[in-house]
Amino acid sequence: MSLLQHASRQFENAPLNPPDSIFGLNEEFKQDTRNPKINLSVGVYQDELGRVPMMASVKMAEKMLLEAGGGKNYLPINGLPAYNQMVGELVLGEITASKEDVYWSTLQTPGGTGALRIAGETLRRALHCGVIWISNPTWANHSQIFHAAGLTIRHYEYLDSSQTRLDFEQLIDSLASAEAGQAILLHAVCHNPTGVDPSPSQWQELIQLVRQKELIPIFDFAYQGFGENLVSDSLPIQLAIEAGCEILICNSFSKNFGLYAERVGGVTVVAGSDSGCRSMASQLALTIRTIYSNPPLHGGSIVATVLGDAALRRQWEAELTEIRQRIASLRTVFVSQLSQLTPAMNFDHILQQRGMFSYSGLTSEQVQRLKQEYAIYALSSGRINVAGINQSNLEYLCQAIAAVTK
Repeated sequence: MSLLQHASRQFENAPLNPPDSIFGLNEEFKQDTRNPKINLSVGVYQDELGRVPMMASVKMAEKMLLEAGGGKNYLPINGLPAYNQMVGELVLGEITASKEDVYWSTLQTPGGTGALRIAGETLRRALHCGVIWISNPTWANHSQIFHAAGLTIRHYEYLDSSQTRLDFEQLIDSLASAEAGQAILLHAVCHNPTGVDPSPSQWQELIQLVRQKELIPIFDFAYQGFGENLVSDSLPIQLAIEAGCEILICNSFSKNFGLYAERVGGVTVVAGSDSGCRSMASQLALTIRTIYSNPPLHGGSIVATVLGDAALRRQWEAELTEIRQRIASLRTVFVSQLSQLTPAMNFDHILQQRGMFSYSGLTSEQVQRLKQEYAIYALSSGRINVAGINQSNLEYLCQAIAAVTK
């Protein structure tokens, strides 16, 4: 006899939610018994052997933390003070050293996802912001995060008809109805999911429009160091500050530290005055208190240890450079191989995109055939994770793409 056979069964009134589009596909890949098989769907960096590596600098930091001991007491609501100082300086780039009147404060969060939710919730509650503009397309979870925070979603267009390149004129035109006090989400570098970034001059024009319309920019900065370098990747943020925008920056160390499981991120406020900065930081802290109270210790301690130790920081930056260069090299060999097998098609747009992701130009039907016929998994949009490619699967992948695109 079941213990709950006479239960009220009210939970059955909750509708069954379908699996997450990305994590669900990843689970499907794991269950696939075919060989070979390739996973280009999940958004994690993989090395040449298809593993998610742990950086040597991270290993050394963990060893140092273990040897130092320490308890497991609660962190402050804002997180580790040393972490917050170093993270703010990292995401703001050279502007913290060159500008004396930049008022900023960083609060530690559980990953970039946590930072985005904190930012959205705080804007709605503290500033009565009701609308956020996000790119079409964008990371699948953006809409869900901001909708859950109580914001209405509006879209600005991003790609041209080929779905592989930026349509900047259309982007600007689609913001015509944006109003003062509304928020706009901007991908600082390595746009997810397309890999398509504006040029520096286009960023300048877009930031000027944002300032003119008095929008509130939120920068999603999940891929610092994956574009050009740690400093250059913060260019849009520096342009926004120089234009006089008050901004929020949501960063993550999942990718550039490989700390996916540790959930390490931050939300940084940059304000036009010290009082404004302190007020907004206090409201962000209030939101944190009502959702999760305080952030986890371990991941933040790793980042703070690496950034605070000169030798470890040099090692980390070298490892990050190696990752960035490997992804760029993968794009080159991938396009070269595809060009030989599919001479009638042009995949050069993949070379212009940056970061782990690429809008490949493959149609949803072609993606479905790749999965059904070749056990190659990608998102229906044609987005692929370039870091899922390696020397052992490159030829098989390109031959499969050639077959489904004929």
